[in-house]
Amino acid sequence: MSSAALHDTRLLTARSLRHILRSPDTIITTAITPIAMMLLFVFVFGGAINTGSSESYVDYMLPGILIITIASGVAYTSYRLFLDMSEGMMLRLRSLPISRSSMLWGHVLTSLAANAISLLLVIGVAFLAGPSRPCCWPRPWR
Repeated sequence: MSSAALHDTRLLTARSLRHILRSPDTIITTAITPIAMMLLFVFVFGGAINTGSSESYVDYMLPGILIITIASGVAYTSYRLFLDMSEGMMLRLRSLPISRSSMLWGHVLTSLAANAISLLLVIGVAFLAGPSRPCCWPRPWR
């Protein structure tokens, strides 16, 4: 990638990040909903489900909740890309002297950043919910 394409990608990534920060429904959908689902399944339904071991139910729920978090982030990214295409933003950007790949890279990098933040939030809440490990830091886990 040339330096101009990197500059274009940086600008379009900043544009997409502003869209995320300015829409509270995105934050609720990609970060708060998976946390609410995890807390619901662990603390409300967790006592009703027998896992057959002494491990916490959070250990069973966390991988599925992480997949749901990633899927909701990807779905939002595809929705934003669809809106840009249907509202004519892609046509406007094509008329400018910018790299064509930077349009897609902006959305991809925004999705990576938003998914990373959402995953860190979900994992942080899972630590607070109490995994059944000897201590709360991943280093001594085996």
